[in-house]
Amino acid sequence: MPTRRGSFRIFRFLGIDVYLHYSWILIAILRIEFLRFHRYQSPVWYVIEYLALFAIVLTHEFGHALACRQVGGQANQIVLWPLGGVAYVSPPQRPGAMLWSIAAGPLVNVALVPVFSVFWYCSHLLGWPATYPDIEQFLKTIWAINLGLLLFNMLPVFPLDGGQILRSLLWFVLGRANSLLVASIVGFVGVAGGALFVALTYFSGDNVSALWFGILDAFVAMNCWRGLKQALALGRLEKAPRRPEFSCPACHTSPPVGEFWGCSRCRRNFDTFLTQAVCPHCNAQYNVTACPFCYSLRPMSEWSGSQATQPNP
Repeated sequence: MPTRRGSFRIFRFLGIDVYLHYSWILIAILRIEFLRFHRYQSPVWYVIEYLALFAIVLTHEFGHALACRQVGGQANQIVLWPLGGVAYVSPPQRPGAMLWSIAAGPLVNVALVPVFSVFWYCSHLLGWPATYPDIEQFLKTIWAINLGLLLFNMLPVFPLDGGQILRSLLWFVLGRANSLLVASIVGFVGVAGGALFVALTYFSGDNVSALWFGILDAFVAMNCWRGLKQALALGRLEKAPRRPEFSCPACHTSPPVGEFWGCSRCRRNFDTFLTQAVCPHCNAQYNVTACPFCYSLRPMSEWSGSQATQPNP
């Protein structure tokens, strides 16, 4: 997943920092140079078109972030990079909260479809195809871009929005770990289909598109593998015995027994409740302890005395 590394902050809005990866600018220059004079009479419109794409993707990501906050989650960072955008959201670990946080992004694109359709229709009524062909072409193009992004994002392939929506719906029936496992496996089926599409594109002679879709397919494959490993870890976590003498101050769930916490210094796992929040490998001391079920961070002293419950899968 993209991170702030290699990115710079462009602005902050509603408490959310928006970062732009440097490669976005490079891809924009190459895209504009490659497409120049293919659709528009003036090359300025390619710049405007790319800025419109930037705005559509950014609005989509703000949909995720604001919906996550609405259900009580945390969302304070958006990173835009050549393959799209990523809103770093941490919704409450409930299927309904996860579903709304993910679905809100595509719903933004759904809301934009009639808006762009009205603008495009009005341009025909005003006779712009003949008098202002660049404007009419621009309106048609951003309409197609928005619809294309919507349809692509709704593919049931993890980690696309469609795959995460599928995972959230399965969560109601299968639980947190099994829903992620199924969504990751379905994602690998999509990766295989994507690889076939890349091969067909390459043999058709479109090497540039084949390279681009190949990079995207590799990104999806890596995240499916990451999701599969996370699902297996969640399965072990849910089956692990509990420490009834402790409970999370936020979700009141007893922590598991085992090395489920990782040290940020030495990168090794340990049981933080066995060592009182001290890594036994490098002696790093931690002031807060993360709940593996709701991901809240609280001091170890707050973990005792609450009414413990079993985790809700």
